[in-house]
Amino acid sequence: MQHGALLIEVLITLVIVVTGLWGMAKVQARLQLSEMESYQRAQALLLLNDMASRMATNRAAAGSYAVALDSPLGVDMNCPAAGATPPERDLAEWCDALQGAAETLGTGSTRVGAMIGGRGCVEDLGGGQFMVTIAWQGMTPIVAPPASVGCGKDRYDGAPGTPCQGDLCRRALTTLVGVAAL
Repeated sequence: MQHGALLIEVLITLVIVVTGLWGMAKVQARLQLSEMESYQRAQALLLLNDMASRMATNRAAAGSYAVALDSPLGVDMNCPAAGATPPERDLAEWCDALQGAAETLGTGSTRVGAMIGGRGCVEDLGGGQFMVTIAWQGMTPIVAPPASVGCGKDRYDGAPGTPCQGDLCRRALTTLVGVAAL
C-alpha cells in the first residue's frame, strides 16, 4: 500500500513540474516577441529623429522633403538616387536606412538593419508644419494606428483568416517638425 502512494506522489510531482516548465517556455516565447517589438520601435525612433533633424537643419528646403503617402520611402521600392541637393541626398539615405542598409548579411545584399517592412513618409501639413511618420510590420496584432496616420495604411495586412487584418499589425510613430520662416 505504501509503495502505491509513493508512486502517485511522484506522478503528481511530475505533472506539476511539467506544467511549470511548459508555462516557463510560453513566457520565454512571449518575451522574445516583446524584445523584437522593442527593438523595432527603437530603430523606428532613431530613423524618425534622424529625418526630423535633417529637416530642421535644412529649413529653407523643408518642403522638398515631402513624400506622398501612397508611395512612401522604404521597403518595396527602389530608393531615389542621391541627388545634388541636400534634400535629395537626405531622402536617399533615409530610404536606404529604412530598408536596413546599416547592417547586412553575407555579401551585403541582404539588409537586416531596420524594422520589418519599414516605410517612411513626410507630409506637408501647411504653415511650416510637417508630419514625419515611420511605419513597420509588428509581430502580433494590437490596436491599429489612428486614421490620421496614413503612412503604410493597409500595407501590413496578412492573408485572409490571419490575425493581422485591418492594420492591426501596422505600427507607426509620428513627430511634428515645425519650420519657421526666418
